[in-house]
Amino acid sequence: MNLAEKVKALPLTPGVYLMKDRLGHIIYVGKAKSLKKRVQTYFQQSKAHSPKVKRLISNIRDFEIRLTDTEFEAFMLECRLIKQLKPLYNKKMKNPLAYTYLVIRCSREGRRRIDITNDPAGQEGDLFFGPYTSRSTVEKAVQGLQESYRILCSSPYAKQSPCLNHSLGLCLGMCTGSEDALSAYNSVLDKIITSLSGNHPAVLEDLEQGMTEAAEKHNFEAAAKYRDLMKTLGSLIHKEKVIGFAEEGRNIVILEPVNGREAKLILVKGNGIVRDTKVEAPDTNRSGPAAPYTLHRRIRSAILDTFRPEEPLSPRPKISRHDIDEAQILYSFLQGSARSYLIVPEHWLIPGHEDELGEAVEGLIAGYVRAQSGAEDL
Repeated sequence: MNLAEKVKALPLTPGVYLMKDRLGHIIYVGKAKSLKKRVQTYFQQSKAHSPKVKRLISNIRDFEIRLTDTEFEAFMLECRLIKQLKPLYNKKMKNPLAYTYLVIRCSREGRRRIDITNDPAGQEGDLFFGPYTSRSTVEKAVQGLQESYRILCSSPYAKQSPCLNHSLGLCLGMCTGSEDALSAYNSVLDKIITSLSGNHPAVLEDLEQGMTEAAEKHNFEAAAKYRDLMKTLGSLIHKEKVIGFAEEGRNIVILEPVNGREAKLILVKGNGIVRDTKVEAPDTNRSGPAAPYTLHRRIRSAILDTFRPEEPLSPRPKISRHDIDEAQILYSFLQGSARSYLIVPEHWLIPGHEDELGEAVEGLIAGYVRAQSGAEDL
């Protein structure tokens, strides 16, 4: 069977495709909601193809597929296969050492400073944020913050000697030994830490105010810089939310459609799938109670059989650079508007809380019905 016939025979279902070169080596892994529609695009002439895609296409001699029941499972499988196989044309998620961390380091003198690193192992007192998948984004954010807050000191440990950047208006004057300057500098770092931690977007508020003032003065170049920095920093704060979500190690139950008759029950612990099974799909035309008793009982049993209450003092695992892609997939997936999922608190797994768990499962199935009814109306 030639490639054209092989593409024509592909199903219109979710899955992962693995592109191979003339030696049979896997050179690219991708995922698709519809394998046939997605793979077809590689073999159609298109001016929209990037140079990278054109080079990939020129080397494709064969492909294989891995079917999944849902798009979410295709995303997760693609992520795992890329890390396992390290295909030539997959850049993102290929090398875990490419992940970047923003770190607030503390020197022997007690002076803190912002640094960028690929190594999450630091000294006692260092405060890490990340891992981030884009080093250039972190570099832009740090450079922009240092310039905007005038903390770009070129001689941070000098005393009584203003640095070059101080004369350029980019340094508050920590290098002069001024207590006021050092106090202002520490205040800025506290504000950055608070913002990256997701506790309060103080830095974003300052940047928005700076953008507004610059625009009112018709200094549109400065306003654009503030806007771009807000976008860059916002992406880092978003990533921290993803990491925080994954580190909580939540018990998550997802109900995804497979077809009109079946749904997929997916149980996630933290950012990894721990159980998945097909179940009878709730009837979106059903009147009365949203959850048939058998489906309700099956989901409830799966939850109790899969998840276990954790010890009260057991530490939450820190998310590593190897976990960040799965965490991002899960977090983004749950933010989708037509998703039916349930987060199961630990105490629901303890005898005596059957009613709370039962009501939550009822809500999960009702949410599925609403989401599918809405999709049918589109």
